[in-house]
Amino acid sequence: MAGRKRSIRFKIFAILLVPVTALVVIWGFAAKLTIEQGQQLLRIQKVYDNIVYPVSAAINELQTERFVSVSYLAWRTSSLRTDLQVQRRKTDAAAVLLTRLSEQARDETPPAMWDRAQDLIRQMDRLDILRGQIDDHRLTRLDAIEEYSTVVETAHQVYDRLMISPDIDIIEQTKALILITRSRELVSQQSALVLGAQASGRMTQDERDAFSGMVGKRRLLYQLGTSQLDAGLLKQYGALNSTPVYTSFVSLEDDVISRVRPGQPLPPEALAWPTTAQALTRQLTETTDAAADATAARAVPLAQSVLWDIGIVGGLGLAAVLATAFISFRFARTVTGELSILHRAAADLAGRRLPDLVRRLRRGEDVDVAAETPPMAQASGTVEIENLGRAFTSVQLTAIEAAVGQAELRKGVNKVFLNLARRSQSLLQRQLGMLDGLEKEINDPDLLERLFGVDHLTTRMRRHAEGLIILSGAVPGRGWRNPVRLYDVARAATEEVEDYLRVDVNMPHGYSLAGGSVTDVVHLLAELIENATVFSPPQTRVQVRGELVARGFAIEVEDRGLGIPPEELAHLNARLADPPEFDLADSDRLGLFVVGLLARRHNIRVSLRTSPYGGTSAVLLLPQEIVVENDTREPAVERLAQPETPPPALALTPPISGGAQDSLPRRVRQASLAPQLREERGDLFSSFQAGWQRAQEDS
Repeated sequence: MAGRKRSIRFKIFAILLVPVTALVVIWGFAAKLTIEQGQQLLRIQKVYDNIVYPVSAAINELQTERFVSVSYLAWRTSSLRTDLQVQRRKTDAAAVLLTRLSEQARDETPPAMWDRAQDLIRQMDRLDILRGQIDDHRLTRLDAIEEYSTVVETAHQVYDRLMISPDIDIIEQTKALILITRSRELVSQQSALVLGAQASGRMTQDERDAFSGMVGKRRLLYQLGTSQLDAGLLKQYGALNSTPVYTSFVSLEDDVISRVRPGQPLPPEALAWPTTAQALTRQLTETTDAAADATAARAVPLAQSVLWDIGIVGGLGLAAVLATAFISFRFARTVTGELSILHRAAADLAGRRLPDLVRRLRRGEDVDVAAETPPMAQASGTVEIENLGRAFTSVQLTAIEAAVGQAELRKGVNKVFLNLARRSQSLLQRQLGMLDGLEKEINDPDLLERLFGVDHLTTRMRRHAEGLIILSGAVPGRGWRNPVRLYDVARAATEEVEDYLRVDVNMPHGYSLAGGSVTDVVHLLAELIENATVFSPPQTRVQVRGELVARGFAIEVEDRGLGIPPEELAHLNARLADPPEFDLADSDRLGLFVVGLLARRHNIRVSLRTSPYGGTSAVLLLPQEIVVENDTREPAVERLAQPETPPPALALTPPISGGAQDSLPRRVRQASLAPQLREERGDLFSSFQAGWQRAQEDS
């Protein structure tokens, strides 16, 4: 299968687009990387405002709700119940705020971070289940701590995906702060665990083991986090480590681990645990938030510097791309413009000038080949296009010379047709005259019948000779000055058909045909009637009917054959409506060409349609201009007008010589007789001959 065709303009632009596109792609890729880097540095602030800070607030509320929930499980007082309800509403508000703000930063948030934030929101929406278990006292204090810690862990996993900056230093500082934030969570867990133990005055073995694990994990995370901080941020945590709150908290951790025994009363130092733990949590939160703000602020100058680089490098690159594209496309437009001029000249030759030239040649006009072949392309700045223009000019000259040669050849062929047809017509006319003389002299019925057969064959041969004259563009010699009855026209056309005995003519006697159209209409009808007899079974009849209609006179020739397929019928109607130029190779459709040419000559509409009997009906619509209404006082049998030329009259055989008077129509032997009378040959035919001779003498 051939590929999709493209214009020259498209291909030239495609060639020029390759280097330009490559340059644009390289520049765009470099600019994209730089812009993305700057955007990543700038969007960290939006992610902090809409994801990090709301998550941090949610963690604080979850830690507080966990602390109050454990207190409620330990003491079960109504005041703690009230505090718990208040805290739950704060936690729910934090969840709603996180949901709303996170949607505003959805496009800027890394996918993994976004997914974890949505997991946190879904877990906070399901806190009612956990809260119901706490209200029904179906959980231990340690179980409650673990359930809340699971939700808080999801929140910390949001921080783990906080990798939105390409700067390695910012990434390392962010990871360090995340580790410190996790250590703060363990402080909150420890505080809740010790608070629950204070309610009963002792720790269980599970609670002591859990506390020991929390202490070790907190110290490890805090050490790892602070060890990764740079000097500026580490200074803030160094100040925190030297505060009495931090040293007291560490001392209390050591006391609980070393002095608390499972099932034994808590030491007095444990009573100061809640106050110390909450104070440390508050200071850790403030210090971490300050460090996070400082880290986020570091990204702003870096992003601004990157954007300046983008402005300078990107602007210069874009200017280079635009200059290259301008020069390339201007060159391409110049070339395509020259090619377009050449294309328009070639299209004008093919679509207007050459068809017009062919029409003029068909009309017989003389054509100056030199004047009809101007140069097809003017001077161009491209050598190849100038060469192409000259080649087109040469092709133009060859095409026009070929058209002129074909026209001359066609004229020659038409002259041959016309010459042969005129000679045949003259000989046939002489033959008809000789037959006419013999028919007058012979009285033998059998011999006269045979002469009638030869007369009929000669008449058909004359029609074929006239067909060649029509195809050559000339007009047959015979014609009439006065109108001729349409009935006689139809009967004369029937006479020129071989199987005329199968044709029934039913025409009104009140209308005639203008004399100038008689010969051509007879020929046209004869072609259609012969076609109907040839393409229908021999036992069927062919009907020729006529009637006056609104736009003229309609004549219908109907056969009862096998009909014509719809596609072929439409094709034939199209050729009859607009006859194409005669093609010598299409000799099987000479009759169709003749019918089309004759119909067009007299503005007659000829159309084929399917007959109700399965055959084909040919309908001729004679225009009003060539139809004449007869004088109703005329006799039923009218005489034909005398033809302008010597050829036979419209009757079945040529007119009888003997002056310039009108001649009566002569019947074909037995054509009008009933079937039972056609067997009577002797006396009946002799009587017919005698009557015919008397009619000649009277004329």
